[in-house]
Amino acid sequence: MIYHFAESVPIAVGFHLVFKMTKQITLTLLFALIISPISTLAQTPTGQRPAEEKVVVGTNEVMLDAVVRDKKGRPVKDLKVSDFQVFEEGIAQDIKSFRLVAADADSVADTVTKPTSSKAPGRVIDDFNSGRLGAVALIFDRLTVESRKRAHDAALSYVGAGFAGNDFVGVFGIDQTLSVLQTFTSDGQLVKQAIDRAGVTSSTVPSVTTSQVANLATQNLNAREQISRAGLDVNTPGWVSLDATLAEMSLRAAQEFERLEETQKGQATTDGLLSVISAMGKLPGRKAVIFFSEGVAIPVAVASNFRAVISNANRANVSIYAVDAAGLRVKSSDAEAGSLLSTLGQTRAAQAASSSDAFGSMMKDLERNEALIRKSPESGLGQLAEQTGGMLVNATNNPGERLRQVNEDLHSYYVLTYSSKNQNYDGRFRQINVKVNRSGTDIQARKGYYALATTYDSPVMAFEAPALAILAGKTQPTALATKAAAFSFPNDNGSGLVSVIVDAPLSAISFVGDPEKKTYRTDFSVVVLITDGSQRVLRKLSGQYVLTGQLAGLDQAKQGNVLFYRETELDPGQYTVESIVYDAAKNQSGVTHGSLLVGEADTAKLRVSSLVVAGRVEKLQPADQQAPNPFKVGEVLLYPNMGEALHKIGGRGLILLLTVYPAKGSSTTPRMSIEFDQGGKSLGQLPVELPAPDKNGRIQYTGTIPLDAFPAGEYGLIATVTDGASTTIRTGHFTVQP
Repeated sequence: MIYHFAESVPIAVGFHLVFKMTKQITLTLLFALIISPISTLAQTPTGQRPAEEKVVVGTNEVMLDAVVRDKKGRPVKDLKVSDFQVFEEGIAQDIKSFRLVAADADSVADTVTKPTSSKAPGRVIDDFNSGRLGAVALIFDRLTVESRKRAHDAALSYVGAGFAGNDFVGVFGIDQTLSVLQTFTSDGQLVKQAIDRAGVTSSTVPSVTTSQVANLATQNLNAREQISRAGLDVNTPGWVSLDATLAEMSLRAAQEFERLEETQKGQATTDGLLSVISAMGKLPGRKAVIFFSEGVAIPVAVASNFRAVISNANRANVSIYAVDAAGLRVKSSDAEAGSLLSTLGQTRAAQAASSSDAFGSMMKDLERNEALIRKSPESGLGQLAEQTGGMLVNATNNPGERLRQVNEDLHSYYVLTYSSKNQNYDGRFRQINVKVNRSGTDIQARKGYYALATTYDSPVMAFEAPALAILAGKTQPTALATKAAAFSFPNDNGSGLVSVIVDAPLSAISFVGDPEKKTYRTDFSVVVLITDGSQRVLRKLSGQYVLTGQLAGLDQAKQGNVLFYRETELDPGQYTVESIVYDAAKNQSGVTHGSLLVGEADTAKLRVSSLVVAGRVEKLQPADQQAPNPFKVGEVLLYPNMGEALHKIGGRGLILLLTVYPAKGSSTTPRMSIEFDQGGKSLGQLPVELPAPDKNGRIQYTGTIPLDAFPAGEYGLIATVTDGASTTIRTGHFTVQP
């Protein structure tokens, strides 16, 4: 059994790869992001490959920005470093640097009268650091008609009262995907037009609501009570018991569909927030997100993403000002959830008194109880605000007034830095507590961070943090035996398509069993870092695998493998590829290291892919044969060999794949030869006749070489391709067993 997971591009279904859209959206040019009228944070158009995130290395110094106000809500600007105390995990830290960022009215006016676009980049950075410039993202979550109108009016009120032209504001919408309504701009008119568009944009309507589930739960309870009054059992044949069974079936179906919808919505919301926060992290100084929502769905499957939003906002110095756009609710979300919880509780009591599966149903309802509590606006939105040093605006139909504080917070705050006394950067989350030694003050500051020695320009997910910490360490554990490989294929856009594969045997992964539920569960992750010659991390690719199943199938599941597959693009050059498989249950991992050569990208020159030794071949279904995949040849898909030995007897032989792109405009047919060596000694050379280019100008060479004449051992391969004007060499290796 092999589990295949892929991301970034559509992959042939015959390859058994599950795929989804890339989560992160990259902004490559800081000033283009802020000033350019062209959207640089747009969704990836259909048919185009999503941009991969760029990653930069930072320092271990922890930076905090803190807003301090008196009891009347006015900024306090006369504090000294001695007035602050910083605690990490309860341990007092030594403040390394301290300064007040407070832009006065004259400096702000000067900024407004002199357009930023005419300033040198250094001056712009200084303006952000000094508080003369700020950045705010207005994000509209999926909203009902009434809530959208309230959010629209509040956003216009904020822009009209607090936006003086010295800040840059971007407007975004989240539904199934992230949409850019306005790139960051200081043009208030453009911002207002984008807010107007947000105000009339329809959101996806949920198929199942909490009220509908509550009604079904009530029907289910009534049916059970009718059976009880009749002195019957739910398993007693008859129309009454059938009504109860059908009512429970409807309830369970609605609950399951609601769970799936909540997971999808929560994933889209957190992914959208992560994308905007990641982009804003490129700017210095304090930034703000004003998030209009009716509550963030945080089912168990989304909890990791939700924590990542908070962590990455803190690393990027982005404070989230969460606005409950539902305003003054006729019936509070807590009351609605409480009513349903009460009904579910009564239902569980009825189940316990019957001969039905009381324990199994109770466990499902307990899980739903937790989801209902998580769905409360005070829970999700409150955490986003409180944990990032922002503010929750709720229980009001006029939130615009309270949003004026956002502008004050952007232009009046303290910056403190410290080097943690705990230098063990293990990737775990560390709590931070900032205190002010002055009575009558309130403080807003970030609450923690993931302990990583390296900072990344792309969001760090909660499941990635422990693995990244291990990769950054001095020792590279090998408790888990894993395999990894990377291959490069020519592209027509000036870069090389890179395919990364990590093979993890499930026999080495921890399976946590639940005897009561009769299920098993895994929790492990795969992280790949691609670095250049100066050790700069250029790509971070990852995936988390929470696999579940019935205990009865545990032995069979352990016999399988998980095949991690990702695609990215890189410029020509030599790279190092590090991969880690991290088992969270046992805190064990396995690390691999490899090299990757991305060849010539100039279409006017001969271009050649990596030399691929295939492990096995799979015939594709007709519907899958048109899907793009660098390992697809005609009707079949070749799986790269991951170091497994090839067998002389009963094997398929040595199967090779090499893709050649002749130089555009050249009439010369490339020639190719393959040389075998063992221990550095050449064993002979085999001339190869290449086929004619296909309609895309590509030559896909596939060939099978019998292994009868090869004694057992390890061999090297050298493929040489020439068109007379240039010669390209690609290498590989394989092992032969009897």
